[in-house]
Amino acid sequence: MNIRPLHDRVIVRRTEEEKTTDSGLIIPDSATEKPSKGEILAAGNGRVNDNGDVF
Repeated sequence: MNIRPLHDRVIVRRTEEEKTTDSGLIIPDSATEKPSKGEILAAGNGRVNDNGDVF
């Protein structure tokens, strides 16, 4: 299925964080934060303002 976002929308795939530390300790899910990094898969054409300009 091919998804195309409309207007100023963006589709992002979250990147998974490491589940272990460099020393080998396993980090439980309750101690991890929500991911803040991702890969942009698609972006819309932009929004049109009142003057007709696309930004």
